[in-house]
Amino acid sequence: RRTRSCRFGRIFHATAASCAAAVASRDRRPRRGLDAARIQRNPGPSNRNTNVNAAPTPAVMQQLLDAARRARAQAYAPYSKFSVGAALLDEHGRVHAGCNIENAAYPQGLCAEASALAHLVLAGGKRVLAAVTVGQAAQPVTPCGGCRQKLREFAADDAPVWSADLHMITARHTLGALLPASFGPQHLAAGIP
Repeated sequence: RRTRSCRFGRIFHATAASCAAAVASRDRRPRRGLDAARIQRNPGPSNRNTNVNAAPTPAVMQQLLDAARRARAQAYAPYSKFSVGAALLDEHGRVHAGCNIENAAYPQGLCAEASALAHLVLAGGKRVLAAVTVGQAAQPVTPCGGCRQKLREFAADDAPVWSADLHMITARHTLGALLPASFGPQHLAAGIP
């Protein structure tokens, strides 16, 4: 089996014969608007304990911080006045940001990390390789318990989760440290005996 990417950047696995057929039939026009360097050629299995990009480059880290800070500036927090922004790095090297959105019926609000996950999934992402949460407080702002579980659906134990304020990174964790012994997709994939 070989791994190939189609002109839209999607990854597929196929036998040599089907690869040849796909290559012969694919559109030969140049790719427009697609940054080939951002396409991960072989993401491998969606293994809970494997994170191929545990340490993003400084440039990618700065993109995550900038995106989370911009998102925080757009937060809708008229009740708590506590604005939060989040940014996630997906398996294609794309950054997805979100902000908290409060509601007068408090439980109906949306956390920044959940908002960023919605953007990630909408854009076709399936894995979170790194996360940044930005908030202004006396101590580092980490994802809430519910958001840790939401991140768990898409991220490995060793996925880095950084806390930051408007000026610097205030804490570094892994998702496994923030949510130890968690329940996740592999529990359901095994089936019920």
